[in-house]
Amino acid sequence: MSNLLETIAQVRREVCELHAELTRYELVVWTAGNVSARVPGHDLMVIKPSGVSYADLTPESMVVTDLYGTPAEGEWGNPPFSPSSDTAAHAYVYRHMPEVGGVVHTHSTYATAWAARGEAIPCVLTMMSDEFGGSIPVGPFALIGDDSIGQGIVETLRNSTSPAVLMQNHGPFTIGKDARSAVKAAVMCEEVARTVHISRQLGEPLPIDQGSIDSLYARYQNVYGQ
Repeated sequence: MSNLLETIAQVRREVCELHAELTRYELVVWTAGNVSARVPGHDLMVIKPSGVSYADLTPESMVVTDLYGTPAEGEWGNPPFSPSSDTAAHAYVYRHMPEVGGVVHTHSTYATAWAARGEAIPCVLTMMSDEFGGSIPVGPFALIGDDSIGQGIVETLRNSTSPAVLMQNHGPFTIGKDARSAVKAAVMCEEVARTVHISRQLGEPLPIDQGSIDSLYARYQNVYGQ
């Protein structure tokens, strides 16, 4: 149990700290948005509490739930808060995509504007080829409150190279091998949504052919960096 307690404490710290990245990159306003992370080796996840100001978040205020979104009892002690209203969606993703270790949701301005139109962001930037391996797809409209949003995320991303989906009329959700990777995807999603929007104000962006997209994606994912 001690190892589990240490693991949960570490995940709580990481999830809490990553919420600061959402405000740093201006991806959220007020208390909207959330980051979650899977607890490695256990059917548990850690997620932001609902309706708590970002300035007031602490590791101890992060809620531990099972993979159905129900607060989990244990020696780690849960705070007197309800988990995020998006918890059911995050939990559904973890149940059905075992490779995913982190999920992020924001209402970032430009990505959400594309979601409001129900329009995928076309792959017209080498950065998009690198990060997303193609366009950023649109997921179906779904009401919040149950796992309908999670179903849409999984259906859209299960066979996609993109770690981001624009849920129609709602906003972006991103996934990653861990929570930090999912936050990076959220940051990059907003950046390309903004850039492609500006490009379209100037004229029609030039598409990149699929062969080049595939080559750029393979290089970035397998060769780039340390």
